[in-house]
Amino acid sequence: MEKNADLSALRSRLQGYERRGVKLYFDGALSNTEYILKHCVMEDTAYMADYVTDREGKVREIRYDKISGK
Repeated sequence: MEKNADLSALRSRLQGYERRGVKLYFDGALSNTEYILKHCVMEDTAYMADYVTDREGKVREIRYDKISGK
């Protein structure tokens, strides 16, 4: 149950960013919420979100990159 709640919260958060024009990337390629959720959950690999901001501190991109060493 907790995992489903976590996924739902992540989905809502990423969709909100997308609605505000934030670009999402997965392993360097332009992506979307559903693709990121599917691959972060289905793969036995850890990913880290890197929030890229502009000069005013507004989030412009979120990049999910594979973490080495897992």
